[in-house]
Amino acid sequence: MTKPSLPDLLHAAVSAVGGTERPGQVAMAEAVAEAIDDNSHRLIQAGTGTGKSLGYLVPALAHGERVVVATATLALQRQLVERDLPRTVEALHPQLRRRPQFAMLKGRSNYLCLHRLHEGAPQDEEDGLFDQFEAAAPTSKLGQDLLRMRDWADETETGDRDDLTPGVSDKAWSQISVSSRECLGATKCAYGAECFAEAARERAKLADVVVTNHALLAIDAIEGAPVLPQHEVLIVDEAHELVSRVTGVATGELTPGQVNRAVKRAAKLVDEKTADSLQTASETFERVMELALPGRLEQIPEDLGYALMSLRDSARNVISAIGATRDKSVHDEDAVRKQALAAVESIHGVAERITNGSEYDVVWYERHDRFGATLRVAPLSVSGLLREKLFEDRSVVLTSATLKLGGDFNGVAASLGLSPEGVEGDDVPVWRGLDVGSPFDYPKQGILYVAKHLATPGREGTRGDMMDELAELIEAAGGRTLGLFSSMRGAKAAAEELRGRLDNPILLQGEETLGELIKSFAADPKTCLFGTLSLWQGVDVPGPSCQLVVMDRIPFPRPDDPLMSARQKSVEENGGNGFMAVAATHAALLMAQGAGRLVRASGDRGVVAVLDPRLATARYGSFLRATLPDFWYTTDRNQARRSLAAIDAAAHADGK
Repeated sequence: MTKPSLPDLLHAAVSAVGGTERPGQVAMAEAVAEAIDDNSHRLIQAGTGTGKSLGYLVPALAHGERVVVATATLALQRQLVERDLPRTVEALHPQLRRRPQFAMLKGRSNYLCLHRLHEGAPQDEEDGLFDQFEAAAPTSKLGQDLLRMRDWADETETGDRDDLTPGVSDKAWSQISVSSRECLGATKCAYGAECFAEAARERAKLADVVVTNHALLAIDAIEGAPVLPQHEVLIVDEAHELVSRVTGVATGELTPGQVNRAVKRAAKLVDEKTADSLQTASETFERVMELALPGRLEQIPEDLGYALMSLRDSARNVISAIGATRDKSVHDEDAVRKQALAAVESIHGVAERITNGSEYDVVWYERHDRFGATLRVAPLSVSGLLREKLFEDRSVVLTSATLKLGGDFNGVAASLGLSPEGVEGDDVPVWRGLDVGSPFDYPKQGILYVAKHLATPGREGTRGDMMDELAELIEAAGGRTLGLFSSMRGAKAAAEELRGRLDNPILLQGEETLGELIKSFAADPKTCLFGTLSLWQGVDVPGPSCQLVVMDRIPFPRPDDPLMSARQKSVEENGGNGFMAVAATHAALLMAQGAGRLVRASGDRGVVAVLDPRLATARYGSFLRATLPDFWYTTDRNQARRSLAAIDAAAHADGK
């Protein structure tokens, strides 16, 4: 039987989802097939509307080897598993003569734990899990959620937290889930045969395509014990997020509350002397943290160093003691022991890591008004880890709408541990970049307006001229505005000010769930939605409800961000331009994502307004503009208003 051609397979898949083939999608599919065939790597920028999921799924399914697809967002995982994969598999079946299997796999804590549900979470109190809540169920939100989850446990086939609607708080979910460290293991657990997490793993082992998230991919790389099944091809979608997700997984933290909980859990399982030693170390650490001031610790202060060594040593003794004792008087001893061990091991690991003092780690204090001080440690860079763990044994395709920063792929490639494109040599992963463009006509569909006449934003204080400009733009647009702010304080200040000045409803992130806010924003064209980071990347509202996207300022990282400033300094010490490599690259990525909120469909029209004159006047402005979609560019405020008014009038004429 002749092998079906890639164009024929792509045509069948696109027809099945009711789409139209686009040149960029065809180019992408060919590049993915080529990378898989010659075991090399690709960075593929595919603009909104390209149909990139089919652009990688079709060649991956046609190849026949196991593929892992890792995404950053739950929305894309769901789209792949519930829509794209089922339709594509059916569409390709007549030509492939097989139906590839697919499965979703997440970290263990995303699944309901039957042992914890039925036996109760080992609590610091002696009460069982549900008894204390049943009495409070009518008045306690937590109690109601726990009872609802108990009913859901009898109905669910997956035990996946994301299948529980409406969702529940992290606190409620933690009562019926376990981390991989707390899990007893299928062979030791009375519920091992019915375990949802184990069932998900088994499905993944049998699947041809495994859909997972960046965090699990990072855990798989960092911890050495494979979580994902063996695979020949890795596709990383939303790849612009990968470095920050891997950094998050590789970041450790210690708080006095966390240490206190570990002490309480371990105390009943070890002798008094060993428990007292950990208690004393905990109290010493708490005293040090009471005086902690936010900021990077380039040298570990003597008092903190002493407290961490005490924590490390006493935690190590507790770990040894827990492993050597048995106490039949403790209810559900195995679970209690496992949870205590997980808590103490976590403290030992972070204390030891900071005490050892690697030059490749950054250590800092954070302070929160409600939760007090936190001690954090994160890798200065994850590029070496990614280079070693990601690109060695498989073909890797990384794709996103934003991978070319300032006009080329090398900035993103460097963050992933790759040499500049075209560099060859021993142990140098071979990769090529491809920009397949976008089906949208950006110069005709959108305007990039930079408010060059405004004052340069300072670090603090309100910007009266910016507020006036924002109000005038919203009035010209008739609402229809997504306001992207570099800080939550800025978003709140703008919402409060403009609610008093404009008739348009202004929604503010945090006042309702993100899903509800976006739904309300999409439903009423007069409405505006203001918010910060998750709105820069998470809003997909095609049509007349979003015709003005405003960025209050260039979203550089805060100058006092310990990790970013440490990375910037490291680049400079190695002879590079730290500002461009770290701060400007970070801002370019966010701005490209933010500007991408405007044009989501071929009929969309609108303006991206940047209320920061530096985009027009600073030397780095051209680098940032080169990363944005190719909109028509102006600094003429009257032109921006006239265009917005015309777009608003056209939407009204269409009855929208």
